[in-house]
Amino acid sequence: MSASTRAPDPARQQLTVDWQSCDGHGLCAEILPELVHLDEWHFPVVQRAVPKELERLARAAVVACPKLALKITKP
Repeated sequence: MSASTRAPDPARQQLTVDWQSCDGHGLCAEILPELVHLDEWHFPVVQRAVPKELERLARAAVVACPKLALKITKP
């Protein structure tokens, strides 16, 4: 099974957006383009599972969010 078709690791951290708080500033996409891209209205679209090698950048994106709308959680 290739890495792209492998089942998600249930222990892996998840990146989520609180849509009621998000104002679409886009800092998360600037800091973490590997996991976040902006939709046509400039709101983040996130790949939920955070690979181990991107955990540090994911935490930086969470801290940088001006509305505190981005969160890292364990499933």
